[in-house]
Amino acid sequence: MKTLIVYATKHEFTKNCVVRLSEKLHGNVDIFNLKEDKDIVVSDYDNVIIGGPIYMGQMIKEVKQFCLNNSEALTREKIGLFVCGMSDSEKITSELNQYFPETLISNATIGIFGGAFVFKNMNFFERLIIKLVSKTNEDMSNYKEKDIDEFAEKMNSESSEEENGNN
Repeated sequence: MKTLIVYATKHEFTKNCVVRLSEKLHGNVDIFNLKEDKDIVVSDYDNVIIGGPIYMGQMIKEVKQFCLNNSEALTREKIGLFVCGMSDSEKITSELNQYFPETLISNATIGIFGGAFVFKNMNFFERLIIKLVSKTNEDMSNYKEKDIDEFAEKMNSESSEEENGNN
């Protein structure tokens, strides 16, 4: 079983989630940061997991572009989609539905892994906007380790079911 995880991150929170996720998945796992890696062959994998942050109300552009560039191939793969963000789950789910194509969402395992505000990693404008919107100037983290583990379990169990069905 080969799994591909592609992601993009702005301030490393998503990368930390990807590391945790990769440790929980069965089989071979390849990880690619979409900001650094461009030549990824989706068809080489049994499972494809795509994720990134919803940042300032927008999905990070590299993730959107990857989905657009690979839309046909992704409809033939077993898909997992995850997002990171500090909004409540209902708002993030709405944003996830807005930024990922329906053809992917309808057949995907979905995860929401939390988010973080780390002010020292932000530029002036990011800090200003976060302070205005969240009404805080303190670092915050909502790392959902349990949700990452449950997402991995679903991906593993669905892969096992497919393998058993193909034998």
